[in-house]
Formats: sequence, structure tokens, C-alpha cells
Amino acid sequence: MLFKMDICKVGAILNDTNANLSSRFRALFMLRNAGGKDAVEEISRCFVDKSDLLNHELAYCLGQMQNDAAIPKLVSLLENIKLAPILRHEAGEALGAIGNPCCLSVLETFAKDSVQEVAETCELAIEKIKWLKQMENASAREDLIPAPFTSVDPAPSGKISETNVNILKDIMVNKTKPLFERYRAMFSLRNLNNTAGAIAIAEGLKCEDSALFRHEIAYVLGQLQNDAVVTQLSRSLSNEDENCMVRHECAEALGSIASSECLDILQKFLTDPDDIVRESCEVALDMYNYEHSQQLNYELNV
Repeated sequence: MLFKMDICKVGAILNDTNANLSSRFRALFMLRNAGGKDAVEEISRCFVDKSDLLNHELAYCLGQMQNDAAIPKLVSLLENIKLAPILRHEAGEALGAIGNPCCLSVLETFAKDSVQEVAETCELAIEKIKWLKQMENASAREDLIPAPFTSVDPAPSGKISETNVNILKDIMVNKTKPLFERYRAMFSLRNLNNTAGAIAIAEGLKCEDSALFRHEIAYVLGQLQNDAVVTQLSRSLSNEDENCMVRHECAEALGSIASSECLDILQKFLTDPDDIVRESCEVALDMYNYEHSQQLNYELNV
């Protein structure tokens, strides 16, 4: 447990632009895990950093903390069209994660954004908030496939009665289906937490209609940490024509899987010309080291 003094100390590391990126990421996750208004303030103080990768992770963590105190900062980030799409997308997703209906108006405005990833993110966040409101009605509640992960996701999984891998995969890759429905099928496959589900999810990396969807596919594969999908993740990371958001998530997924093959792949992209991809590989290698350590949490030693 972090006390206020410790939160300030960790916040100083997060906000130290001379510190290495992996240390700043570890500081960020310590603040996320600590929670509370003081941690929100320390994270918010770091915007806008020179690293778009760190900026987007700051927004992600504010969403995971589900603290209404973060809403004004996240709204201002979403509204600023001069900021990188990866940051604006994450701010919109974070508002959906917090789930306060007061955010619906701004989300509806930016669901028409000219940047596809931002618009789709806001559409998903709107559907998530509406779904949460619907679930307040006891008669409407769904019995969902239990999640073995603690993340606050941009969509719920599907019903516990719907676990056929092939059917779920077909829904997930069907570009005529609403994106929210496809996400639900993807999270259902994730929550099965098995190799068949992971391989099915990896098919989503081929869905050319939405970079946002492909990036979430890669994120979920990282959560599963199943080495059956290393080849698929490596292929997308290696594709220089792929959206940097997707390549970033592929790199971090490989860091989480943390096999020797992943190590070799990540080292190849430490000099990638794309800042977000290069920095993602740096962080992913730190995650690789963490997975092979005795540490209980991905945090700093302070």
C-alpha cells in the first residue's frame, strides 16, 4: 500500500523526463494499483509527455482506476484534435471504462471524429455505458462468461451459454456485425483462456476493416500469454505498413508471452523508425525481464 508521501515519490519518477521509459512505466502502474485521487493527480500531471506511448498508457491507467476525478482531464485530451490519435483513442476508451453517463454527450460528439480509431473508440464507449445502465435492471442482467483477468474492458464478454469457439470466431471476424458485438465475441474467446480460443482470436489480426479492432486483438493475446500465437503477433509487428497502434500492442503482447523467441523478435525492432513501436519494444523487453524475475508485481523497488 502506498501512502501519500510514497505516491508523491513515485509520481516524481513518473514525471521525470530524464528517467528511462521502463522505470516510468513501472511507476505508472504502481500509481494505478494504489488508486485514489492523489494517484490520479500524479498521473494527470504527466500529460502531455514527449512520448505518445507513455501518454496513451497514462490515459489507459486513468480509465482502469475508474475514478470520476479523472474525467475532466480525459475529456480535454479527447477534445484536443492536435494530439496523437493513440492518446485521443485511449482517453475515449478510459471514459467508457469509468462508465459515468455524464460522459455520453462528449463521446457522442467524437463518435463522428474524422480519425477512424477515435470515432470507433467513442462508439464502443457509448455502447459500454448504455450496457452498464441496462444491467442495473435486475431482469436484464446477463450471466456472462467469467473473466480470469482484472482489466476493465471496453465491452463485456458474451453469455456463459455461448462458448462455441468457431461460432464466436465467426462473429468476431464478421465486419458486417456491430463492433461492440464483435468485441463481445472476442472477450468471450479470451475468457475461455485456452489455446483454441487464443488461436481463434489471432484470426482477428487479419481484419483489415479496423485498426482499432486489430490493436485490441493483440492486447488480448498479450493477456492470454499463450505462445501458440507468437508467429501471428510477430507477423503484424514486422509489417511496417500496419498501424502503429497495432504494432505497439503486438510488441507488448510478445513481452508478456516472454518466450525466448519473443526476446529475439523484440530485439530486432529496438531501432524501429516509428517512435511508438521502438518504445513499445523497450517496454516489452522490460516486461520480458519481469516475467522471468521473482517479482510479484510489475512495479519499481522504492
